[in-house]
Amino acid sequence: MKTRLLSVILAASFTLSLAGCAGGGGSPASGSGGSSPAQSAGELVIYTPNPDAEIQTVIPAFEQATGIKVIVQSMATGDVLARLDAEKENPQADVNWGAVNYNFYMQKPDLYMEYVSPNDKNLPKQFQNTTGNYTNSKLSGSGAMLLNLDVFKELGLDPDEFTGYKDLLRPELKGRIVMADPTIASSAWAELTNMLLVMGDEPYDEKAWQFVEAYADQVTISSGAIDRQTADGEYAVCVTYEGACVALLDDGATNLKLVYPEEGAVWLPSGVAIVDNCKNAENAKKFVDFLISEEGQNCYAQTSIRPILDGVQNTSPNIPPFSELNVAIEDIEYCSSMKAEWLARWTDLVTQ
Repeated sequence: MKTRLLSVILAASFTLSLAGCAGGGGSPASGSGGSSPAQSAGELVIYTPNPDAEIQTVIPAFEQATGIKVIVQSMATGDVLARLDAEKENPQADVNWGAVNYNFYMQKPDLYMEYVSPNDKNLPKQFQNTTGNYTNSKLSGSGAMLLNLDVFKELGLDPDEFTGYKDLLRPELKGRIVMADPTIASSAWAELTNMLLVMGDEPYDEKAWQFVEAYADQVTISSGAIDRQTADGEYAVCVTYEGACVALLDDGATNLKLVYPEEGAVWLPSGVAIVDNCKNAENAKKFVDFLISEEGQNCYAQTSIRPILDGVQNTSPNIPPFSELNVAIEDIEYCSSMKAEWLARWTDLVTQ
């Protein structure tokens, strides 16, 4: 675990990010007093698994808008949840940012205080806060495949002919595909449920499981930085989430190609929740308000992560609009209810 104190001094080093976040006439966080720097207004402790680029874009802008000093503790999703559970009698964090979605919330609903932001009503109806405890603030694409063009050439394969999940079963790719472990990584779990949604005659049917069984015989499961491993030529295809692929392309990678499955790709909401009985509840509310304000969503538009607010578009040329993609809609509650059973079945497949 690494701990970072992101203060106004750090915010100054991200002037360009701040300018981009504040642009577009965005409304300020509720109660923040606008986007002008405020007097010191206390602190806020956040536990998060979010990538550095997201943290370094959003946090300085929030500090600038509110005067609140933010202490970020970065750790894996599982570690966030374990820490919050272990500390629930004496909370040390105020906010869980990024390690909360419907499935995680249902496992430990008692960890979070009730709060519905006044900005929540502006979100698309399907992403509004229905539990009263956690708020969706961004969208993560689970149907994304990163191709290494050099490896494809070595294998004699045309990357332009690789258009969907079906192509993962090509014999030449056996052992050259990598994915994280769905039993550990939430992104890999989302990739599995995406396949089960779109690869059958009906969502989540046995035909979809037949595809998953064949895919399990093709793929290597890795706990490493699978996107980087693919970029370095260790694998031909990385089955991962959209943000990781876009980040590499935005950094200038020319040997990579991002493919969205033509069968359908899912974008799942992820969000933020305030820790029950936390020490800085009012500041935590301001953070939630900021994330889903237009100003906060414009911060996401500067990153490889899609904003959840309609009308706010990413600036990266490597993120195509939804209108160009086959967008599939996951049954989030059903997948959550089936998680234990499906992960056990997956484990059986990869350990045969």
